[in-house]
Amino acid sequence: MASEALTMIVNLLRSQRPLQEPTVEQMRAGLEAMAQMSPLPADVELTTVDAGGVPGAWVRVPESDPDRVVLYLHGGGYVIGSIRTHRDLAQRIARAARCRVLLIDYRLAPEHPHPAAVEDSTRAYRWLLETGSDPKRMAIAGDSAGGGLTVATLVALRDAGVPLPAAAVCLSPWVDLEGIGESMTTKAAVDPMVQREPLLRMASMYLAGQDPRTPLAAPLYADLRGLPPLLIQVGTAETLLDDSVRLAERARAAGVQVTLEPWEDMIHVWQAFAAMLPEGQQAIERIGEFLRQHWQ
Repeated sequence: MASEALTMIVNLLRSQRPLQEPTVEQMRAGLEAMAQMSPLPADVELTTVDAGGVPGAWVRVPESDPDRVVLYLHGGGYVIGSIRTHRDLAQRIARAARCRVLLIDYRLAPEHPHPAAVEDSTRAYRWLLETGSDPKRMAIAGDSAGGGLTVATLVALRDAGVPLPAAAVCLSPWVDLEGIGESMTTKAAVDPMVQREPLLRMASMYLAGQDPRTPLAAPLYADLRGLPPLLIQVGTAETLLDDSVRLAERARAAGVQVTLEPWEDMIHVWQAFAAMLPEGQQAIERIGEFLRQHWQ
């Protein structure tokens, strides 16, 4: 049974739904404001860095092993989100996995449509390798659009012959830019965050006229062979549930080791609410366990 905190969060999210379609600037400002509700603990070290031409920030905690690294790709429909909006989630993953986390500000649509995000994520990963990180002690992770970008980044790196990380983690990944999963309609009434029409507007901004089944934009249609072990966490109360289920099915069919974790009653990227939601922190602890199991 879900905690009482979940009901409070769902009610809060429903109360903040705009009466009319917000502008990109309003969406960005809204997510930034929400992130301010979770200030960083005093023991978190945040250091800005130029990650091969991509703005980044190292997130370290006292538990961080400097030899273990997660490249984290934030969510936000490829249109919103930043290092600031995901600092708390990053420090919690750093603590659970006992690693350093590199957050990046990849370029956003509509100013920078696909493939800008993939170009930036792969550039940051190459920079990590060039500066001495061992792929056997690395992982890529991301939430929502960042979860889809995680898979796209792995595919792009594999195709380029770049050594892949030991593991990857996708939190409620968005991998179908057409919104044709059954849960888009069957879960619409219970999902307080993600609905099909706003999602398709973000997809249109990101694609800028490109085919919505372009594999590195919608990695549900990518060749997934040769990817590292993958953890997918998704809530059963979210419209993107079928994105995770279909991604797991396709990855398994391609020979990828997949751990799919559907969390009962959880909403889209509930891990981001870990400061208030016990299940959020529990899921993050599970992420840390998964990563430590796969690092050498």
